[in-house]
Amino acid sequence: MSAWWRARLIGRCEQSPTGRTLRFDVPQWPGHLAGQHVDVRLSADDGYQAVRSYSLAAPALRTGIELGVQSVQGGEVSPYLAQDLPVGAEVELRGPLGGWFVWRAEQDDPVLLVAGGCGIVPLMAMIRTHRLEGSAAPMRLLYSVRDPDQVWYRDELTPDADPATASRIVYTRRAPTGSSRPPGRIISDDLPLPARTALGSTLCFICGPTGFVEHASDLLTRAGYASDRIRTERFG
Repeated sequence: MSAWWRARLIGRCEQSPTGRTLRFDVPQWPGHLAGQHVDVRLSADDGYQAVRSYSLAAPALRTGIELGVQSVQGGEVSPYLAQDLPVGAEVELRGPLGGWFVWRAEQDDPVLLVAGGCGIVPLMAMIRTHRLEGSAAPMRLLYSVRDPDQVWYRDELTPDADPATASRIVYTRRAPTGSSRPPGRIISDDLPLPARTALGSTLCFICGPTGFVEHASDLLTRAGYASDRIRTERFG
């Protein structure tokens, strides 16, 4: 089991009305891979402790790490982390955790990322790693959100940000003015289909709520992507 590390909150920024990026300094951080996550432990003065898991949103840079936190109404931990934990305060982190849902820069197979809502967080770590390392592996993102206000990492997902990691955003409830696609859940026509010869070699990562992940996995399988090349991570 991984050790618990002391982590100090050094910054917080808004990604959506309820989503926040939290940046921590972890002096003993051992490094991590894109797609991994951590456990966060909060301890009350009376000794009560609560532990929740959150995805790492960026490559490891020295001792700095970045987490994505979606505040859940009525939640015990996420609203406090997202809104109330003071900058400079410390928490405990255990990790990095997970070895299956990861992407390594030395991999050169095509990559398809499919995100639902805040499920973009670990996939953003893969996109950022891809850019940082100058990977030549083709990487595409299909990102499903309810409406334009729910888009995380907006500035990093524009066509001008990096043509090498093409992204498409699909809106399920309210699309922006001028959108050619009506709101609705993702369908097979939304999938970026590479050449038939590349379907079997494409490595797919899907992250989001359970229902979304199951729906997206079925779409990919029926489209011809190899089922043994589809990796999923779900929540809720």
